[in-house]
Amino acid sequence: MSELKLMKGNEALAEAAIRAGVDAYFGYPITPQSEVIEHLMAERPEERTGMVVLQAESEIAAINMVYGAASTGKKAMTSSSSPGISLKLEGISYLAGAELPAVIVNVVRGGPGLGTIQPSQADYFQSVKGGGHGDFKLYVLAPASVQEMSDFVEDAFDIAFKYRAPVLILSDGLIGQMMEKVHLKDQQKRMTDEEVIEKYGSWAVTGKTDRERNIITSLDLDPEKMEVRVYKLLKKYDQMEKEDLRYEKISCDDAEYLFVAYGSSARIAQKAVSLARKKGIKAGLLRPITLFPYPKHQLFELADQVKGILSVELNTGQMVEDVQLAVQHKVPVEHFGRTGGIIHTPEEVLEALEDKVIINGCIGNHKTRESSIL
Repeated sequence: MSELKLMKGNEALAEAAIRAGVDAYFGYPITPQSEVIEHLMAERPEERTGMVVLQAESEIAAINMVYGAASTGKKAMTSSSSPGISLKLEGISYLAGAELPAVIVNVVRGGPGLGTIQPSQADYFQSVKGGGHGDFKLYVLAPASVQEMSDFVEDAFDIAFKYRAPVLILSDGLIGQMMEKVHLKDQQKRMTDEEVIEKYGSWAVTGKTDRERNIITSLDLDPEKMEVRVYKLLKKYDQMEKEDLRYEKISCDDAEYLFVAYGSSARIAQKAVSLARKKGIKAGLLRPITLFPYPKHQLFELADQVKGILSVELNTGQMVEDVQLAVQHKVPVEHFGRTGGIIHTPEEVLEALEDKVIINGCIGNHKTRESSIL
Protein backbone atom coordinates (compact mmCIF):
# COMPACT_ATOMS: atom_id res chain seq x y z
CA MET A 1 0.00 0.00 0.00
CA SER A 2 1.03 3.61 -0.46
CA GLU A 3 2.37 5.29 2.65
CA LEU A 4 3.92 8.48 3.97
CA LYS A 5 7.46 8.25 5.37
CA LEU A 6 10.34 10.51 6.34
CA MET A 7 13.27 9.46 4.15
CA LYS A 8 16.50 10.60 2.57
CA GLY A 9 16.34 11.27 -1.14
CA ASN A 10 18.61 8.30 -1.88
CA GLU A 11 16.49 6.01 0.27
CA ALA A 12 13.27 7.21 -1.34
CA LEU A 13 14.69 6.51 -4.79
CA ALA A 14 15.78 3.02 -3.77
CA GLU A 15 12.40 2.21 -2.22
CA ALA A 16 10.66 3.56 -5.32
CA ALA A 17 12.71 1.18 -7.46
CA ILE A 18 11.46 -1.80 -5.45
CA ARG A 19 7.86 -0.60 -5.61
CA ALA A 20 8.08 0.14 -9.35
CA GLY A 21 8.73 -3.54 -10.04
CA VAL A 22 12.35 -3.08 -11.09
CA ASP A 23 13.93 -6.43 -11.93
CA ALA A 24 17.59 -5.73 -11.21
CA TYR A 25 19.91 -3.16 -9.68
CA PHE A 26 23.67 -3.30 -10.19
CA GLY A 27 25.81 -0.74 -8.39
CA TYR A 28 28.93 0.15 -6.49
CA PRO A 29 29.14 2.34 -3.38
CA ILE A 30 30.39 5.91 -3.65
CA THR A 31 29.53 8.96 -1.54
CA PRO A 32 27.05 10.69 -1.62
CA GLN A 33 24.83 8.02 -3.19
CA SER A 34 25.76 4.94 -1.16
CA GLU A 35 22.40 4.94 0.67
CA VAL A 36 20.78 3.73 -2.57
CA ILE A 37 22.49 0.35 -2.52
CA GLU A 38 22.50 0.27 1.29
CA HIS A 39 18.71 0.64 1.40
CA LEU A 40 18.24 -1.97 -1.31
CA MET A 41 20.46 -4.45 0.53
CA ALA A 42 18.71 -3.79 3.85
CA GLU A 43 15.21 -4.15 2.40
CA ARG A 44 16.01 -7.53 0.80
CA PRO A 45 13.83 -6.98 -2.28
CA GLU A 46 14.65 -10.47 -3.53
CA GLU A 47 12.25 -11.64 -0.81
CA ARG A 48 9.67 -8.88 -1.37
CA THR A 49 9.47 -8.94 -5.18
CA GLY A 50 12.23 -11.15 -6.54
CA MET A 51 14.32 -8.12 -7.52
CA VAL A 52 18.04 -8.83 -7.95
CA VAL A 53 20.41 -6.46 -6.11
CA LEU A 54 24.11 -6.92 -6.70
CA GLN A 55 27.17 -4.92 -5.68
CA ALA A 56 29.46 -5.30 -8.68
CA GLU A 57 33.23 -5.30 -8.46
CA SER A 58 33.40 -1.89 -10.15
CA GLU A 59 31.31 0.80 -11.82
CA ILE A 60 32.35 -0.55 -15.22
CA ALA A 61 31.11 -4.01 -14.31
CA ALA A 62 27.84 -2.58 -12.99
CA ILE A 63 26.93 -0.74 -16.19
CA ASN A 64 27.73 -3.78 -18.31
CA MET A 65 25.49 -5.89 -16.08
CA VAL A 66 22.76 -3.33 -16.73
CA TYR A 67 23.41 -3.76 -20.46
CA GLY A 68 22.97 -7.51 -20.18
CA ALA A 69 19.80 -7.33 -18.09
CA ALA A 70 18.25 -4.59 -20.24
CA SER A 71 18.82 -6.66 -23.37
CA THR A 72 16.36 -9.25 -22.02
CA GLY A 73 13.55 -6.71 -21.70
CA LYS A 74 13.86 -6.45 -17.93
CA LYS A 75 13.78 -3.25 -15.88
CA ALA A 76 17.45 -2.66 -14.98
CA MET A 77 19.05 0.29 -13.22
CA THR A 78 22.24 1.53 -11.62
CA SER A 79 23.31 4.54 -9.58
CA SER A 80 26.56 6.26 -8.77
CA SER A 81 28.14 9.65 -8.19
CA SER A 82 30.22 11.78 -10.55
CA PRO A 83 33.53 9.84 -10.88
CA GLY A 84 31.57 6.59 -10.99
CA ILE A 85 29.34 7.89 -13.80
CA SER A 86 32.50 8.84 -15.72
CA LEU A 87 33.53 5.20 -15.60
CA LYS A 88 30.08 4.11 -16.80
CA LEU A 89 30.02 6.41 -19.84
CA GLU A 90 31.30 3.82 -22.32
CA GLY A 91 28.56 1.42 -21.24
CA ILE A 92 25.94 4.18 -21.37
CA SER A 93 26.95 4.92 -24.97
CA TYR A 94 26.60 1.19 -25.74
CA LEU A 95 23.10 1.20 -24.21
CA ALA A 96 22.11 4.14 -26.41
CA GLY A 97 23.64 2.59 -29.51
CA ALA A 98 21.95 -0.77 -28.91
CA GLU A 99 18.62 0.96 -28.15
CA LEU A 100 18.22 -0.55 -24.70
CA PRO A 101 15.94 0.85 -21.97
CA ALA A 102 17.68 1.42 -18.64
CA VAL A 103 17.79 3.95 -15.82
CA ILE A 104 21.01 5.52 -14.53
CA VAL A 105 21.10 7.74 -11.43
CA ASN A 106 23.82 10.32 -10.77
CA VAL A 107 23.91 11.89 -7.29
CA VAL A 108 26.41 14.56 -8.24
CA ARG A 109 29.43 15.51 -6.12
CA GLY A 110 32.05 18.18 -6.74
CA GLY A 111 34.96 17.77 -9.10
CA PRO A 112 37.09 17.71 -11.16
CA GLY A 113 38.97 14.59 -10.13
CA LEU A 114 38.04 13.13 -6.77
CA GLY A 115 37.02 16.65 -5.77
CA THR A 116 34.72 16.62 -2.79
CA ILE A 117 31.84 14.54 -1.47
CA GLN A 118 29.71 17.68 -1.16
CA PRO A 119 26.85 18.63 -3.56
CA SER A 120 27.52 19.99 -7.02
CA GLN A 121 25.84 20.48 -10.39
CA ALA A 122 29.08 20.35 -12.35
CA ASP A 123 28.03 17.23 -14.30
CA TYR A 124 25.57 19.17 -16.45
CA PHE A 125 27.76 19.11 -19.56
CA GLN A 126 28.48 15.42 -19.09
CA SER A 127 24.77 14.67 -18.76
CA VAL A 128 23.12 16.71 -21.50
CA LYS A 129 25.85 16.90 -24.13
CA GLY A 130 26.07 13.14 -24.60
CA GLY A 131 28.86 12.43 -22.14
CA GLY A 132 30.07 9.26 -23.77
CA HIS A 133 31.40 8.80 -27.29
CA GLY A 134 29.31 9.11 -30.43
CA ASP A 135 26.11 10.85 -31.52
CA PHE A 136 23.58 10.18 -28.78
CA LYS A 137 21.65 11.92 -26.03
CA LEU A 138 20.18 10.91 -22.71
CA TYR A 139 16.71 11.86 -21.55
CA VAL A 140 17.59 13.67 -18.31
CA LEU A 141 15.25 14.21 -15.35
CA ALA A 142 16.36 16.64 -12.62
CA PRO A 143 14.55 16.10 -9.29
CA ALA A 144 14.29 19.01 -6.86
CA SER A 145 12.81 17.17 -3.88
CA VAL A 146 12.77 13.83 -2.10
CA GLN A 147 9.29 13.28 -3.50
CA GLU A 148 10.60 13.67 -7.04
CA MET A 149 13.50 11.34 -6.28
CA SER A 150 10.79 8.77 -5.64
CA ASP A 151 8.37 9.69 -8.42
CA PHE A 152 10.97 10.00 -11.16
CA VAL A 153 11.99 6.33 -10.93
CA GLU A 154 8.74 5.12 -12.45
CA ASP A 155 8.69 8.09 -14.86
CA ALA A 156 12.22 7.27 -16.00
CA PHE A 157 11.36 3.65 -16.76
CA ASP A 158 8.23 4.72 -18.66
CA ILE A 159 10.36 6.96 -20.88
CA ALA A 160 13.13 4.37 -21.21
CA PHE A 161 10.74 1.73 -22.53
CA LYS A 162 8.74 4.19 -24.64
CA TYR A 163 11.86 5.09 -26.61
CA ARG A 164 14.07 2.05 -25.95
CA ALA A 165 16.75 4.39 -24.64
CA PRO A 166 18.74 4.95 -21.44
CA VAL A 167 17.37 7.63 -19.10
CA LEU A 168 19.37 9.59 -16.53
CA ILE A 169 18.06 10.90 -13.22
CA LEU A 170 20.42 13.77 -12.40
CA SER A 171 20.31 14.52 -8.68
CA ASP A 172 23.01 15.91 -6.37
CA GLY A 173 24.37 15.37 -2.90
CA LEU A 174 21.92 17.84 -1.36
CA ILE A 175 18.77 16.20 -2.73
CA GLY A 176 20.20 12.72 -2.13
CA GLN A 177 21.09 13.32 1.52
CA MET A 178 18.29 15.62 2.70
CA MET A 179 15.26 14.19 4.50
CA GLU A 180 11.65 15.06 3.67
CA LYS A 181 8.25 13.44 3.86
CA VAL A 182 7.56 11.31 0.81
CA HIS A 183 4.42 9.60 -0.42
CA LEU A 184 5.50 6.14 -1.54
CA LYS A 185 3.46 4.51 -4.28
CA ASP A 186 1.78 1.13 -4.07
CA GLN A 187 3.83 -1.95 -4.86
CA GLN A 188 3.75 -3.01 -8.51
CA LYS A 189 4.29 -6.60 -9.52
CA ARG A 190 7.30 -7.41 -11.64
CA MET A 191 6.42 -8.57 -15.12
CA THR A 192 6.59 -12.30 -15.63
CA ASP A 193 8.88 -13.78 -18.27
CA GLU A 194 5.81 -14.54 -20.37
CA GLU A 195 4.62 -10.92 -20.13
CA VAL A 196 8.08 -9.64 -21.07
CA ILE A 197 8.17 -11.91 -24.14
CA GLU A 198 4.68 -10.82 -25.18
CA LYS A 199 5.44 -7.11 -24.80
CA TYR A 200 9.11 -6.85 -25.79
CA GLY A 201 9.79 -10.09 -27.65
CA SER A 202 10.13 -8.23 -30.96
CA TRP A 203 13.55 -6.94 -29.86
CA ALA A 204 14.58 -8.46 -26.52
CA VAL A 205 16.74 -11.58 -26.19
CA THR A 206 14.43 -13.92 -24.32
CA GLY A 207 15.78 -17.36 -25.12
CA LYS A 208 15.30 -19.79 -27.98
CA THR A 209 11.85 -19.55 -29.60
CA ASP A 210 10.29 -20.32 -32.93
CA ARG A 211 10.98 -16.80 -34.18
CA GLU A 212 14.06 -15.35 -35.82
CA ARG A 213 16.86 -14.52 -33.39
CA ASN A 214 17.05 -11.06 -31.83
CA ILE A 215 20.57 -9.66 -31.81
CA ILE A 216 21.55 -6.87 -29.41
CA THR A 217 24.54 -4.82 -30.55
CA SER A 218 25.69 -1.26 -31.10
CA LEU A 219 28.21 -2.33 -33.76
CA ASP A 220 27.62 -1.90 -37.49
CA LEU A 221 30.64 -1.99 -39.80
CA ASP A 222 28.62 -0.90 -42.83
CA PRO A 223 28.86 2.93 -42.90
CA GLU A 224 25.53 3.41 -44.65
CA LYS A 225 23.72 1.14 -42.18
CA MET A 226 25.41 2.88 -39.26
CA GLU A 227 24.26 6.25 -40.57
CA VAL A 228 20.71 4.94 -40.73
CA ARG A 229 21.04 3.79 -37.11
CA VAL A 230 22.29 7.21 -35.96
CA TYR A 231 19.46 9.05 -37.70
CA LYS A 232 16.98 6.62 -36.19
CA LEU A 233 18.23 7.69 -32.76
CA LEU A 234 17.99 11.34 -33.79
CA LYS A 235 14.29 10.90 -34.59
CA LYS A 236 13.76 9.56 -31.08
CA TYR A 237 15.37 12.63 -29.57
CA ASP A 238 13.23 14.90 -31.73
CA GLN A 239 10.15 13.02 -30.54
CA MET A 240 11.24 13.44 -26.91
CA GLU A 241 11.36 17.21 -27.43
CA LYS A 242 7.86 17.24 -28.90
CA GLU A 243 6.15 14.86 -26.49
CA ASP A 244 8.04 14.62 -23.20
CA LEU A 245 9.46 18.05 -22.35
CA ARG A 246 8.91 18.97 -18.69
CA TYR A 247 9.38 22.29 -16.90
CA GLU A 248 7.84 24.44 -14.18
CA LYS A 249 7.09 28.17 -14.21
CA ILE A 250 6.94 29.97 -10.87
CA SER A 251 5.71 33.59 -10.66
CA CYS A 252 6.46 34.12 -14.33
CA ASP A 253 3.20 35.76 -15.45
CA ASP A 254 4.29 39.31 -14.57
CA ALA A 255 8.01 38.69 -14.09
CA GLU A 256 10.45 41.38 -15.18
CA TYR A 257 13.52 39.37 -14.19
CA LEU A 258 13.98 35.63 -14.42
CA PHE A 259 15.94 32.99 -12.55
CA VAL A 260 16.65 29.76 -14.41
CA ALA A 261 17.67 26.87 -12.15
CA TYR A 262 17.18 23.13 -11.75
CA GLY A 263 17.41 20.63 -8.91
CA SER A 264 18.59 21.95 -5.56
CA SER A 265 19.42 25.35 -7.07
CA ALA A 266 15.78 25.70 -8.12
CA ARG A 267 14.66 25.27 -4.50
CA ILE A 268 16.99 28.05 -3.45
CA ALA A 269 16.05 30.27 -6.39
CA GLN A 270 12.36 29.83 -5.56
CA LYS A 271 12.99 31.34 -2.13
CA ALA A 272 14.98 34.13 -3.81
CA VAL A 273 11.89 34.88 -5.92
CA SER A 274 9.90 35.34 -2.71
CA LEU A 275 12.58 37.62 -1.22
CA ALA A 276 12.73 39.65 -4.42
CA ARG A 277 8.96 40.12 -4.51
CA LYS A 278 9.03 41.43 -0.93
CA LYS A 279 11.51 44.09 -2.12
CA GLY A 280 9.29 45.05 -5.03
CA ILE A 281 11.35 43.22 -7.67
CA LYS A 282 9.12 41.22 -10.00
CA ALA A 283 11.19 38.06 -10.26
CA GLY A 284 10.15 34.66 -11.59
CA LEU A 285 11.68 31.22 -11.95
CA LEU A 286 11.79 28.85 -14.88
CA ARG A 287 12.75 25.42 -13.61
CA PRO A 288 13.74 22.84 -16.24
CA ILE A 289 12.58 19.44 -15.02
CA THR A 290 14.03 17.75 -18.09
CA LEU A 291 17.50 19.01 -18.93
CA PHE A 292 17.20 17.14 -22.18
CA PRO A 293 14.84 17.91 -23.75
CA TYR A 294 15.41 21.51 -22.62
CA PRO A 295 12.65 24.18 -22.44
CA LYS A 296 14.37 26.43 -24.98
CA HIS A 297 11.18 27.63 -26.67
CA GLN A 298 9.67 28.63 -23.32
CA LEU A 299 12.83 30.59 -22.49
CA PHE A 300 12.76 32.23 -25.92
CA GLU A 301 9.20 33.43 -25.29
CA LEU A 302 9.99 34.69 -21.78
CA ALA A 303 12.90 36.68 -23.20
CA ASP A 304 10.33 38.96 -24.89
CA GLN A 305 8.89 39.73 -21.46
CA VAL A 306 11.80 40.03 -19.03
CA LYS A 307 14.68 42.51 -18.81
CA GLY A 308 17.35 40.03 -17.77
CA ILE A 309 18.03 36.44 -16.74
CA LEU A 310 20.23 34.87 -14.06
CA SER A 311 21.23 31.22 -14.40
CA VAL A 312 21.71 29.81 -10.89
CA GLU A 313 23.90 26.71 -10.67
CA LEU A 314 26.25 24.86 -8.34
CA ASN A 315 29.13 25.13 -10.80
CA THR A 316 31.25 27.71 -12.60
CA GLY A 317 28.83 28.09 -15.51
CA GLN A 318 27.40 25.26 -17.60
CA MET A 319 23.63 25.45 -18.09
CA VAL A 320 24.04 29.19 -18.65
CA GLU A 321 25.26 28.38 -22.16
CA ASP A 322 21.95 26.68 -23.00
CA VAL A 323 20.05 29.64 -21.55
CA GLN A 324 22.06 31.99 -23.75
CA LEU A 325 21.43 29.84 -26.81
CA ALA A 326 17.72 29.68 -26.06
CA VAL A 327 17.14 33.44 -25.71
CA GLN A 328 19.26 34.27 -28.78
CA HIS A 329 20.66 37.54 -27.38
CA LYS A 330 17.23 39.04 -26.74
CA VAL A 331 18.14 39.94 -23.14
CA PRO A 332 21.27 39.83 -20.97
CA VAL A 333 22.01 36.46 -19.39
CA GLU A 334 24.32 36.19 -16.39
CA HIS A 335 25.52 33.31 -14.24
CA PHE A 336 25.77 32.88 -10.48
CA GLY A 337 27.31 29.79 -8.97
CA ARG A 338 29.17 28.33 -6.03
CA THR A 339 31.60 25.41 -6.16
CA GLY A 340 33.66 23.21 -3.86
CA GLY A 341 30.52 21.95 -2.13
CA ILE A 342 29.43 25.41 -0.97
CA ILE A 343 25.68 25.89 -1.39
CA HIS A 344 24.42 29.35 -2.26
CA THR A 345 21.80 31.01 -0.08
CA PRO A 346 18.60 32.71 -1.31
CA GLU A 347 20.02 36.03 -0.14
CA GLU A 348 23.17 35.52 -2.24
CA VAL A 349 21.06 34.60 -5.25
CA LEU A 350 18.94 37.74 -4.91
CA GLU A 351 22.06 39.88 -4.44
CA ALA A 352 23.53 38.37 -7.60
CA LEU A 353 20.35 39.23 -9.52
CA GLU A 354 20.54 42.82 -8.32
CA ASP A 355 24.27 43.23 -8.96
CA LYS A 356 24.73 41.28 -12.18
CA VAL A 357 21.41 41.75 -13.96
CA ILE A 358 19.39 44.68 -12.62
CA ILE A 359 22.18 47.21 -11.98
CA ASN A 360 24.23 46.20 -15.01
CA GLY A 361 21.10 46.17 -17.14
CA CYS A 362 20.32 49.74 -16.12
CA ILE A 363 23.75 51.06 -17.03
CA GLY A 364 24.17 48.83 -20.08
CA ASN A 365 27.44 47.37 -18.84
CA HIS A 366 26.94 43.62 -18.89
CA LYS A 367 29.75 41.56 -17.44
CA THR A 368 31.31 38.71 -19.35
CA ARG A 369 30.47 35.13 -18.38
CA GLU A 370 33.96 34.65 -16.90
CA SER A 371 33.66 37.65 -14.58
CA SER A 372 30.17 36.66 -13.45
CA ILE A 373 31.38 33.60 -11.55
CA LEU A 374 31.58 34.12 -7.80
